[in-house]
Amino acid sequence: MREVKAHHRRGLQGAPLMNLDHRTLYRLPWNASDNVLSWLEPTNKCNLSCDGCYRENDGTHKSLAEVQADLDVFRKWRTYDSVSIAGGDPLLHPEIVEIIRLVVADGHKPIINTNGVALTRALLEDMKRAGLVGLTFHVDSHQGRPGAWRGKNELELNSLRLEYARLVASVGGLSCAFNATVYEDTLHHVPALVQFAADHIDLINSVIFIMYRAATTEGEFEYFRNGQAVEATPLVYAVDQLKQRSDITAPEMVALIQRRFPDFAPSAYLGGTEKPDSFKWLFTGRFGFPKNGTDSKVLGYVGPRFMELVQNAHHFVKGTYLAYAPKWTLEAGRSAMAMGIVEPGMRGIARAWAAHLARHPLDVRKKVHFQSVMMIQPIDVLADGRQNMCDGCPDVTAHDGQIVWSCRLEEYRKYGGLVSCAPKAQACASAKGCSTAASCAHVGERPAAPARADVVA
Repeated sequence: MREVKAHHRRGLQGAPLMNLDHRTLYRLPWNASDNVLSWLEPTNKCNLSCDGCYRENDGTHKSLAEVQADLDVFRKWRTYDSVSIAGGDPLLHPEIVEIIRLVVADGHKPIINTNGVALTRALLEDMKRAGLVGLTFHVDSHQGRPGAWRGKNELELNSLRLEYARLVASVGGLSCAFNATVYEDTLHHVPALVQFAADHIDLINSVIFIMYRAATTEGEFEYFRNGQAVEATPLVYAVDQLKQRSDITAPEMVALIQRRFPDFAPSAYLGGTEKPDSFKWLFTGRFGFPKNGTDSKVLGYVGPRFMELVQNAHHFVKGTYLAYAPKWTLEAGRSAMAMGIVEPGMRGIARAWAAHLARHPLDVRKKVHFQSVMMIQPIDVLADGRQNMCDGCPDVTAHDGQIVWSCRLEEYRKYGGLVSCAPKAQACASAKGCSTAASCAHVGERPAAPARADVVA
């Protein structure tokens, strides 16, 4: 197993922060023009109010013509495997089934990203008939869910997650994933959620943890667009003062998980635009079987070569990197063990499976399932104001004929482009004696933010 060295700092509840070495992991090959998916937003309307949301809920829908125009933008700028249909909540769009058909007709796999509130069995069956491939449910304790789920914590919400997962499984043939925004007051629940996902590895194909981020209007930075000061207040993700940490990192989360599961081993990542060694998307893959009358069993974790083989084989055969694997392939773990010939992680999994069968020979008929655990560490603002974004981020959306980071779309809508940051106490770039950014008389002389290779700035 790859050596993971402990960092000297300590995180939540004294957990040592692990010094993950990006050089030992597979750097996912995704980029602006060749990626796994594109992020379609047919509606801004939502029926919940998540603390970590990046989108203003103005209740508007796009027409089918506008949706098709967005798909045309994606096709112009990049190749991709799947389309995440998000929002807002896409199930509130009156023509969501037809939107799925448009994505299929465009030659891509449609995935619904939803909070699940508006989902019914009838709608799910209609979407499947239209060509839906899978769903990703956003469920966490900071969404203001109504009724019986109001005020429930992350572990209590597992009952809701299981309800959704069983509904998807009952329809059949669809992948099912869950994501949750992780806040300072929910971070300690992450290991238990990792266990919950393992217990239901037959129903849950992926679990994604998104670290909470917000812009502070009373914080240490000032905001600029094209050299002119702007107020961040109009942005839905702006707060006067942080009530939760906005700097949780992937290594911190890994360290916390490894306190409970010492063999938990990430295998692939995306770096940052300003810090290539940061873990903006961190992928962990594992094989096992679920809790059905007996304890669930995680046989082991795939290594970097597994991800490299899967991504490049799919690109070689299909011309795109793989986003959402067909449901049947996620249940073919025994066949995947043949990759142990070239992949050390799979060799370990095959040995663990053989050892398990020696003790429990009747389990030979059990399916061995694959499940991914993903961590997404959104924008980090560095001390000097530089913004460390996800380099090669899949979640780009269409705006004004271009592709832009979906998490910062509101900046394009309100200011015409990305907003930059400058520390309030930093002397101006002109070196003409201005003591702070606020009192700078030479704002127009500030150097422009460096152009990004993977989005239009």
